[in-house]
Amino acid sequence: MSDVKIKITDRDGVSHEVDAPTDMNMNLMEVVRSYELAPEGTIGVCGGMAMCASCQCYIKSDHELPEMSDDEEAMLAEAFNVEDNSRLGCQLHITEDMDGLEVELAPEDL
Repeated sequence: MSDVKIKITDRDGVSHEVDAPTDMNMNLMEVVRSYELAPEGTIGVCGGMAMCASCQCYIKSDHELPEMSDDEEAMLAEAFNVEDNSRLGCQLHITEDMDGLEVELAPEDL
């Protein structure tokens, strides 16, 4: 399998079912950007280095995801709108295990 289906709810509450490639080493933040599901300059501000939290999302399905790195935990500890199911999209690399994943983009920090 080279693509998985992911359901992404954007910041306006609109749900999108997208195809995400598993063979391109993309992360969830890059998928959101490629489908233009967030305005330019509002997601992935740090370029995917776990240094901003602009790609924070809420995991809505019960998928087993990789453990958080220390950098991701530290960034979420300082971010706004953090929930128990918060993750940084830039730290979630697309794998076949993510087929059917459901996420919601966290509100933009103003």
